[in-house]
Amino acid sequence: MRADGAPTRASARLKGNEVITVFVPPPRPLDLAPEDRPLRILFQDEHLIVVEKPSGMVVHPAPGHPAGTLVNVLLSRADRLSGIGGVARPGIVHRLDRGTSGILVVAKTDPVHAALSNQFSSHKEVDRRYHGIVWGKPRRAAGAIVTQVGRHPVQRKKMAVLDEGGRTAVTHYRCIESFGTFSLMEYRLETGRTHQVRVHSASLSCPIVGDDVYGRSRKVPLGKGPAARTVTLHRFLLHAFHLGFVHPATGKRMEFDIADPPEFAAFRAAVLEAHG
Repeated sequence: MRADGAPTRASARLKGNEVITVFVPPPRPLDLAPEDRPLRILFQDEHLIVVEKPSGMVVHPAPGHPAGTLVNVLLSRADRLSGIGGVARPGIVHRLDRGTSGILVVAKTDPVHAALSNQFSSHKEVDRRYHGIVWGKPRRAAGAIVTQVGRHPVQRKKMAVLDEGGRTAVTHYRCIESFGTFSLMEYRLETGRTHQVRVHSASLSCPIVGDDVYGRSRKVPLGKGPAARTVTLHRFLLHAFHLGFVHPATGKRMEFDIADPPEFAAFRAAVLEAHG
């Protein structure tokens, strides 16, 4: 990029009336190859497929993640995927963060993709619920978080609760159990903003355990004091355990539930052992 013929950076401040020249590189062809990797399929018919995404798997190709994604694996499992999402995101109606495990529905045809997208946009027929282990305990055992969420004003790779701008985000929560200095929470999403659960949980002063972006280090002390035993987590403890929606082709209500991953029980057991 150039300003008045001189090289400049995208973050540079302009004085006004400069002539900006942007050079767009030619597009690189995207070749998505099917990959045979383990993937649990919860349901599949000629219209859609419901899967359990493991933690650590990116949903679709992106800069830095050209392969090894859920889309690559789906290409080896499904006979077809809808084209509405484009060549990089075939069939993808909604997403989960790389570190979040849980249930995803993927469309095989364009009409089903459009109908599912409308359900997720309207928030009326879709039921999304998560379990998360958090630091501390919320002041209220249950409630609703209603804020504006948008890009962090300084750290642009992060999302944040904003006083102005952004989009309305609504998360219902309840504390299921507290153990040691941690709690098991359930979240029900009324909206679906990027990093919504992680941002809202942090706004309660209860960040997701292992979330080193919105919370604390992946190295987690299980008790209090300098002598407390610590564990290093390879993921943050957030899991989309329930998904409900209306099947666009049949009109049937579909509900799916899966158990929390073993990391949840292992962490809880370690905390209880550390506390005697």
